[in-house]
Amino acid sequence: MNRVILMIMDSMGVGEEPDADKYGDLGANTLLHAAENTDGFKIPNLQKLGLGNIEGAAEGRFRLSEDELTGSFGRMREMSKGKDTITGHWEIAGIETMTPFKTYPDGFPKEFIEKFQQEIGIECIGNYPASGTEIIEVLGPEHEKTGKPIVYTSADSVFQIAANTAVIPLERLYDICRTARSLLVGDWACGRVIARPYIIENGKRTRTTDRRDYAVSPTAPTLLDKVSAAGQTVYAIGKISDIFNGQGVTESVHTTGNMDGVDKTIEAVREDFGGLIFTNLVDFDSLYGHRRNPSGYGHAIMDYDQRLPEIIDAMKEDDVLIITADHGNDPIHSGFDHTREYVPVMIFGKNIRNGVDVGTRKTFADCGQTIAEYLGVEKTQMGDSFLGKLTR
Repeated sequence: MNRVILMIMDSMGVGEEPDADKYGDLGANTLLHAAENTDGFKIPNLQKLGLGNIEGAAEGRFRLSEDELTGSFGRMREMSKGKDTITGHWEIAGIETMTPFKTYPDGFPKEFIEKFQQEIGIECIGNYPASGTEIIEVLGPEHEKTGKPIVYTSADSVFQIAANTAVIPLERLYDICRTARSLLVGDWACGRVIARPYIIENGKRTRTTDRRDYAVSPTAPTLLDKVSAAGQTVYAIGKISDIFNGQGVTESVHTTGNMDGVDKTIEAVREDFGGLIFTNLVDFDSLYGHRRNPSGYGHAIMDYDQRLPEIIDAMKEDDVLIITADHGNDPIHSGFDHTREYVPVMIFGKNIRNGVDVGTRKTFADCGQTIAEYLGVEKTQMGDSFLGKLTR
C-alpha cells in the first residue's frame, strides 16, 4: 500500500530564479540568509536528505559526501506566473497558472468596498497594502472603538480581514470572510480571502492561530483529485484544504503552527491507509518570512530538522517522504512579500535510492507527477516524473 508524505516548508526558497529581476527579487535566497543570520545554525537531518547538496543551496555550505546521504534531492523552478501560495501549491499538484492572480497595490476598488460594506452591514477601515502585524497596531484602536473590521492587502492576490476577537467574534469574522469570498470574482477577482484574528495579551496585539484562508477553486483537476478518484486517501494538514478549496480532499485538519503540523503529520503517518498526506508548515512564511525575521526563520528550520527523525521513524515500509516549498520569502529582502526562488525537493524512503541528484526541474509539477506515478493514479496534466531515477 503505497503512500506519500508531502511536506511544504512554506516559503523555504533556495535562491533566485532566472526571472527574479521581473519580480524585484534579485539576490533573494531564503535558506542562505536565514542560515547566515542565525547563531549556531545546524540542520544535520536535512543535510542527510540532501538539502546542502542541491545546486546553489546556501552556497554549498551544508554539502555532504554522497556516502553520508540518506535521501535524494534536487530543485524546482516555477513555471507559473507569480510567486504566491496558491500558484505554488497548484503547480506542485499539476496546474500551471498562466495569468497571475489579480493584485490590488492601490487597495480594492471603491465599488467593491461599498458592496462589501452593504453586505456585512458595517463600514471597514484600511484598504491598503500593509504588513498584518503593523496594520493592527496602526488601526487596532479605531477598530476596537468602532467595531469596524480592518481590511488590507499585500503584493499577493489577497483580501485580508483583521479583527480583535473580543470585538468581532471568530465565527462572525469567518462569516464576513465568506461574504468577501462570494463577491471577489469577475472584475473583482482575488486569489484568497484571509481571516486574521487577533487578541490583546499583556497589552500587546497578537495574531492568533485561528487564521482561515478562503481560496478560489482549482481551475482543473489536480493531483488531489487523481488520488481521491482512485479511492485513496488525501489527508490535508494545515492550510492545504483551504488552498484547494477542499477539492480532492478526503480528510483535513487545521494546525496551530509548525510543530502542531509535525505532530498531526506523525499521527496521520501512524494510521493505516494508502494515498497522500499533504502538510503545509506555515510558520516559516507567516511568522518569519513576511516579518523579515531571519533568526526566527533559521530557528524554525532547526526546529523542523530536529523533528525529522520522528517522522521517519513513524514511516511504513512503502512510505515516501517528499519535502519541498511553494515559493521563497527571503527574510532580509526589501518589503515584506514573497520572493521568486527555486524550491528544494528532498525525497526519502526505504524504496528510494540515496544520493541521487534529480537536477533542476523545469516545473514544480514534476513533484506531483512523481507522486502520481508512485501511487499508481492517473497522471496530472503537466510535469515529468523523476521516480525512475529514484527507485531501487
